[in-house]
Amino acid sequence: MIRLFRVFVPASVVGLLISEALLVLACYSLSLYLVGIDPAFYLFTLDNYWKLLVVTGLIILVMYFQDLYDELRITSRILLVQQVSLAVGSALLIMAFIGYLRPDLLLGRWMMIGGSAAVLVLLPLWRVFYWRYIISGLRTERVLLLGNSSILGEVVAEVVQRPEFGYSIIGYLCEEEPCDLPINCLGPIQDVRRVCEEHRPTRIVVGMAERRNRLPVEELLDIRFSGIPIEDAADTYERALHRVCSRKIQPSQLVFSSSLGPRHQAIVIQRFYSLIIGIIGIIVCSPLMLFAAIAVKLSSPGTVLYRQRRVGMNGRIFTVYKFRSMHSDAEARTGAVWAKVGDPRITPVGRWLRKLRLDELPQFWNVVKGDMAIVGPRPERPEFVDLLSQKIPYYRQRLAVKPGITGWAQINHKYGDSELDAIIKLEYDLYYIKNVGIALDTYIIFHTIKVMLLRRGAQ
Repeated sequence: MIRLFRVFVPASVVGLLISEALLVLACYSLSLYLVGIDPAFYLFTLDNYWKLLVVTGLIILVMYFQDLYDELRITSRILLVQQVSLAVGSALLIMAFIGYLRPDLLLGRWMMIGGSAAVLVLLPLWRVFYWRYIISGLRTERVLLLGNSSILGEVVAEVVQRPEFGYSIIGYLCEEEPCDLPINCLGPIQDVRRVCEEHRPTRIVVGMAERRNRLPVEELLDIRFSGIPIEDAADTYERALHRVCSRKIQPSQLVFSSSLGPRHQAIVIQRFYSLIIGIIGIIVCSPLMLFAAIAVKLSSPGTVLYRQRRVGMNGRIFTVYKFRSMHSDAEARTGAVWAKVGDPRITPVGRWLRKLRLDELPQFWNVVKGDMAIVGPRPERPEFVDLLSQKIPYYRQRLAVKPGITGWAQINHKYGDSELDAIIKLEYDLYYIKNVGIALDTYIIFHTIKVMLLRRGAQ
């Protein structure tokens, strides 16, 4: 695992991205030989190299928007060819538009034609080869699991679905009786020394439901000093699922933790760039906000802006502003309830505003006022905060930072409309609070653009 932007990313994913970028660069560069031009002269002497970097960046970006670096598993080769074709076609279309404005910014015609043809053929072939041979070869981390806890089941399910993590699970040792984990039981936990000698694991993950008087401390100490890393299942869970396991948190861990955020310096810096982005957002999005305001006004009776009480940092109540997407009397009978899929309270125009995220544009004003940040946990209504705080441990700890227009939970999980969704989103929020900083915020903002373009998560 490599940590980029305070997010754990499999090394194989980073390797695939770099190798595909180099492959695209090579395809376009070598296509110059077809017309008898020296690539070094054309790209560097004539200063055309940056144009090639733009084309390569566009292709990789469109592939990223199609989740080709989130899901490496190839379910259909035909679909893979279609996705690569879309990436190359999008890059050519954008370059054609740029050339219409500034012809001198274009690469040579035959370079684009030859290079694009080579990418369409070689890029799918390389990805199939990478998945079939290199991913398998990189699964060098032999993992032994200790315990029967449910958290281990979730870790196993994620690792099995994501071979790019590089983990090969050799089995588990049970606490009392074997459980229904989809891997081999190698014996009781007391046999950990024997199992390590026989199977030679390179990492041990401990996920016991009850450790008191059951954890083989002496054996694990000897194993650890022999050079085999031993880690808590909660840490593996956090790396694999990108969220904190709330079921394994003890109050003492939070009190004495040195890594748990939010860090004061990061919050101060976040306030500064949130204010700048908020002001720019209001200016740039003014035409869109005018269009949305007119659409809301003409579509249904009621006010254009929807004002609602939300809970901010440290429990402070503030008024959030959004374009009204529901009928003006939407909660007259039901009171405060979560929005559902196909919610009849949402107007036809409001449904489109939600899909395109245009209903949230007025929240830039909340950011400028200081009630919200650009990135942070979703601001909830006081009624839901009071209810969920009683049912879910540590729920109020998500109020340690300012709520955001977008956030780690928003881009990783669907719109929550149940208590289970609230628990999962809390785990994402705790991960964000633990790692809050400009690097993670940059990643979230960039990923939010993809979520908006693909219209995911809205209800």
